[in-house]
Amino acid sequence: MNYSKPFNQEIKTHHVNEVMKKILIGISILVFSSCGDSIKKTEGRQLNEDVTFNAFKERFVLRLWEIYPGWASSQGYHKFDSVLIIPDDAQRKKELTFCDDNLDSLKTFHSGNLSDNNKIDLKIIEGQLNSTKWYIKNYKSYEWNPGEYNVCGGFAEMLANDYDSLNNRLRNFYSKMRNVKAYYETARRQLKYPTVEHTRLAIDQNLGGASTFDADLKAALDKSSLNVNEKDLILQRAAEVKVIIGDYARFLKEFKNDNPRPFQLGKELYAEKFSHDIQSEYAADEIFQKAQAHKEELHVKMFALTKKLWPKYLEGKNIPSDSLAAIRQLIDVISLRHVAPDSFQLVIERQIPLLVNFVTQKDLIFLDPAKPLVVRKEPAYMAGVAGASISSPGPYDKEGNTYYNVGSFSGWSKQQIESYLREYNYYILQILNIHEAIPGHYTQLIYSNKSPSIIKAIFGNGAMVEGWAVYSELMMLENGFGNNSDEMWLMYYKWNLRSTCNTILDYGVHVNNMTKEDAMNLLIKQAFQQQAEAEGKWKRVCVSQVQLCSYFTGFTEICALRNDFRKKQGTKYNLKHFHETFLSYGSAPVKYIKELMLNSANR
Repeated sequence: MNYSKPFNQEIKTHHVNEVMKKILIGISILVFSSCGDSIKKTEGRQLNEDVTFNAFKERFVLRLWEIYPGWASSQGYHKFDSVLIIPDDAQRKKELTFCDDNLDSLKTFHSGNLSDNNKIDLKIIEGQLNSTKWYIKNYKSYEWNPGEYNVCGGFAEMLANDYDSLNNRLRNFYSKMRNVKAYYETARRQLKYPTVEHTRLAIDQNLGGASTFDADLKAALDKSSLNVNEKDLILQRAAEVKVIIGDYARFLKEFKNDNPRPFQLGKELYAEKFSHDIQSEYAADEIFQKAQAHKEELHVKMFALTKKLWPKYLEGKNIPSDSLAAIRQLIDVISLRHVAPDSFQLVIERQIPLLVNFVTQKDLIFLDPAKPLVVRKEPAYMAGVAGASISSPGPYDKEGNTYYNVGSFSGWSKQQIESYLREYNYYILQILNIHEAIPGHYTQLIYSNKSPSIIKAIFGNGAMVEGWAVYSELMMLENGFGNNSDEMWLMYYKWNLRSTCNTILDYGVHVNNMTKEDAMNLLIKQAFQQQAEAEGKWKRVCVSQVQLCSYFTGFTEICALRNDFRKKQGTKYNLKHFHETFLSYGSAPVKYIKELMLNSANR
């Protein structure tokens, strides 16, 4: 504290000077003593509140896993692996009671008395509980989405991951199969007016995943040391399960559905779902407007590069006056450079070490060499939505494998395969690997599992997760990946148009009733996608909502945060520090991370 200003006039007598000194000393002692007591009381309240809140979180999470055992298993908590919940009215009532009870408990905590870490956790828990209530009471997808009923994924993960001995996993597998019949009987009773699109997907994914109970299970049993009787019992019950799944698929095919629900959500429901799922500082219509503006900016940059590259690839041919047509022609030529169909997965495996080396040499972020990344063919139960994805071990299973799932070309025509490979050409395949693997999803999810907060790990925010992956693409090119070639930048802009147009497509379809014809025009003519890619995206937007907005929304928020953080830190700013600080908060909504990072930047 500075006391000089109130006493800035010269004191001419020694007596007055000494008196003033004594007064100042007395005031200082009183003030600092008072401040010290106040600080101690504040710290004491915060410590006590944090202790109480941490105890609440532990109870909350354990109860959460009892109610959602499948979710628990996916996070590496395997106490309830043998349990398959029946998703009926009684279960939903239990979930609503859980939400109401815990929302009441949260009201007893004062956010101002919590640490920064717990302030975010409180907001995340509150948001999750309110979201769960909204999904049950308003969204009601259990009445119209038959794809929600699919047991294959949970069982497949039990065979694929080695978190426990194979014998124990197989015994839990056997016990869990007991409820499969009741599970699908409940599904039949609850479906009232399923959408046509979700019905088709449910049939494909259930039938595709049924191999888990046949070839996959037999292979696991062959490796186990279970006795013959145990193996026979497991196979017998698995055969029954496979029949049950087949019957469900047949039920869906024969379902009399004179008034199917439209797959579009509509403006009000969409805005609410966006708010719950994305948890952005922007509203759905705001991010839609930003995406449209960004699309136009990318077109300008792409046309500038097209004019520069045109003589190299199309010498002697007149460049079209229509900028989009010119960009399309050049991209079509450059896209002819792609891998062979039978080496698609192999090339991905070879590119991963190159990305690791680049990130390490540029000192962009620490990569833990002890965490394995396994490239594998996409499991059958995951087929039908995306061509590449990451499956990460949960926070309780931190030593487990992270899988890079690569789609196959099984059942595809030569024309479809060629279209797909041109979409994921030599340049874009590298950007895809940045997004899915390093330093994208793979890296971010490892950091998320290291977060001291189990809440941020299990309630991962999709916009933050996808936004980081999209941001990492730009960041890598900004730091020289691809040797700053014009071709790489052109293809990056094309790829960035993908996430941008994801938002335009999703909002356009579900709010503005965009037709398939208009969607194809957006994706093929304005985003320069191949026909197969555009068809796949149309299929995806018909069976999902809002999730496609997470890429551009998170990307926009992270880029804005980086700019603000750099301004706040000034000469102290370091890119690696920004990355590691940002990821240290776990998979929390960007708006919460932003608040804490900008506050810390001022310290």
